[in-house]
Amino acid sequence: MLRDFLSAFQMSLLPCRFTDEKVSLDAKGRINTTHIPRSAFLQFGLKDDRPVKPDAVTFLITPSKLDLRRVLAGAEVGQLSCELKRYSTDGSHVRWPVKGEHEYNRWFTVTISHTKKLFKIMAFIRQSTDQPPTGEDDFKSWAVIKDKEVLTTSVSMMMQTQTPVVNSTLKFQPKLHCQFEVDHKSPKVILEWRKHHRRKALFSSQLPSGQGQGSGVSLEQLRTGDASYTTAPTETSSEGTYLCNVDVHPLLGSLSVELQIQEPPHVSLNVDSTLTLSEDEVKRVVCEANGYYPLDVDIHWAHRGSTEVGPQVDTAQLSSHSTHRNGTYRLSAFFHLQAKLGKSGRKFTCSVSHRALAAPIRKTFTIIVTEPGQWILIFNVFLLVVVVVLGLRYCLRVRRRRFF
Repeated sequence: MLRDFLSAFQMSLLPCRFTDEKVSLDAKGRINTTHIPRSAFLQFGLKDDRPVKPDAVTFLITPSKLDLRRVLAGAEVGQLSCELKRYSTDGSHVRWPVKGEHEYNRWFTVTISHTKKLFKIMAFIRQSTDQPPTGEDDFKSWAVIKDKEVLTTSVSMMMQTQTPVVNSTLKFQPKLHCQFEVDHKSPKVILEWRKHHRRKALFSSQLPSGQGQGSGVSLEQLRTGDASYTTAPTETSSEGTYLCNVDVHPLLGSLSVELQIQEPPHVSLNVDSTLTLSEDEVKRVVCEANGYYPLDVDIHWAHRGSTEVGPQVDTAQLSSHSTHRNGTYRLSAFFHLQAKLGKSGRKFTCSVSHRALAAPIRKTFTIIVTEPGQWILIFNVFLLVVVVVLGLRYCLRVRRRRFF
């Protein structure tokens, strides 16, 4: 077994899940495809190297201008998920422009993902062969791969994204990373960015001419293989799957980038930090979370005395969700607080949790409860103080006039 701490730049072997295909035709001439999971390994080495795992299918990756291990540098083998599949060129035969190779090719794709979603890589690996195609769609007559077979291949085209998942707030312009490399000079490339389930492309361009439509991709950077796309200022409708498609005939590679909109809520109370009520007075207290996205939010009220922490406020109720024009939401939690002298000094806290928040937002107020007649006493004392102050000021003025 490989040790998980083995770094990618030292890697010589990577376990993969190889999904093989068996194609057949039914009585009506319809194509039936059976997917067969098989154990396989990517082995990095030289031509004619013996397989490290002789009991499994080995895809021997020999040196080319593209080094797959370079883009995996720093990752641990245990953090990588690898998938291998056959690739059909739909009957299109093109001699790959690399010297010293056979006329014909068999194609496979390898997709390597980081389990923590730090990157995703798609590569086309090519098995050079002197066997001509059968003249029909290649997927109808796949060459049989035996259980312990070693397939000598090389990397011909590679795509990668370092942003498989992007989180963005509203009115921001995140960059969706996409980069590609081809193993020969001046390839004819068609690049396209589109949103999943949308017909119209967001951006398209052809290389080396640079002709294209749309915006969001730097043509200067594109010529170096950097096809990263900067979105328009985000709205809630911007959320979804974006596809970076690279066409180098007969290969068409695609990487997906998931854009998630996360707007944190603004939290407010309808009372100040100190709420003064007379005994038996009832106050409707509201905690509101406003302007958040996506929908899921958690609001709850709790109370505590001077020392002990109390339970949640059982009588708290939630309003129904309301939606703003920009697609964000609003929700409130409220309860009716009846003032009792025994509750004076008690603190009530509203906690709001949402995926856009690193920690819950908490808003607290303290209730002060006075006796029913206490307000009259306070008013009378206040009135008396005012009368005394005014009387003293009057006496001082009279004395000054007599003195002068």
